[in-house]
Amino acid sequence: MQNPFTTTFSKIPDYTYIPTSQTEEIIENFSYDVPSESVYKITGVRGSGKTVLLAKIEEEFGTNERRNDGWLVYRLTPARDMLMQFASMLYMEPFIKKKKSGTGLTVSANILGSGAGIGISEQKSEKIFDIGAELDRLLKEAAGQKKKIMIGVDEVSKTPDMVVFASEFGKWLRAGYPVYLVCTGLYENIEQLSNVKNLTFFRRASTVKTEALNSVRMSEMYKIRLDIGIDLAKKLSAVTKGYAYAFQELGILWFRKKKSDGTEDIIESLKTELFAYSYEKIWEELTEADREMARLLTDKEEYKRSEITALMDKPGNYSVYRDRLLRRGIINARQAYISLALPFFNEYIKEYCS
Repeated sequence: MQNPFTTTFSKIPDYTYIPTSQTEEIIENFSYDVPSESVYKITGVRGSGKTVLLAKIEEEFGTNERRNDGWLVYRLTPARDMLMQFASMLYMEPFIKKKKSGTGLTVSANILGSGAGIGISEQKSEKIFDIGAELDRLLKEAAGQKKKIMIGVDEVSKTPDMVVFASEFGKWLRAGYPVYLVCTGLYENIEQLSNVKNLTFFRRASTVKTEALNSVRMSEMYKIRLDIGIDLAKKLSAVTKGYAYAFQELGILWFRKKKSDGTEDIIESLKTELFAYSYEKIWEELTEADREMARLLTDKEEYKRSEITALMDKPGNYSVYRDRLLRRGIINARQAYISLALPFFNEYIKEYCS
């Protein structure tokens, strides 16, 4: 029997997917005739399900029913010219009027750069004077055909191509074109891009932070997919703390387990996977100030604000560091208490980061 769990990057876990409220929020908003938001920024710690959330939204608006309702869905990669990617994808739509020789685009099904897809090849007699102007023409045609275009971009950061694309996207919004953007990225990368001059729309766009998976749904998934009792399923669910990567990885390990492997053996294997393939990178990306605060949270489950400030060299910076770690998805906050959000992250810090 095939393992129903997966940790493959950007792959939707079809048999073990657990929906979240953020997915429903974005889909519901875009479904209105006049959505209140045209842009969503999905952020969260590595392994928290940002890419899967984006993929489920794309999947919904890519159905035949949605396409019949006028929706078009394009996934752009920020690793190469995003305007050219977008233009080439639009140009392949049957409703687009193709320009005559000497003034139009030649469409090639070559694989460009690091991503596969339809690309625009420029010939000496058919050069595009301005890709922005060409996209204006294509979007006017799309609007005239009552089309709605959702663009997905995974793992955005402040790259030249992304800045240029975002600048053009802001212009399309001001022109009233039916374009919608959902992008994912780490908190710090989203912030850097949001602070670029003249990208006010992006800075003000709605930010959605990934949330912990529902414990009841995780328990039911483990019970069904791993064929185990509900008490054990609830114990395994609690181990993961709702961290999406841990939920999938623990499912994989339990599915593969040998008869001689006990529950504690599987949990130790889970720690090894989390430490090597998730936490090492997460720790590298924290500032030294963030690391210092995280080190103060390793001896017990929760801490009061007063307990942490008593240990800090500069207690006046508590709120700054707390808010930053909260936005990054490193900690949870409950009234005047804070705690590490990731399972066994305290052990990782003690063993490898002291």
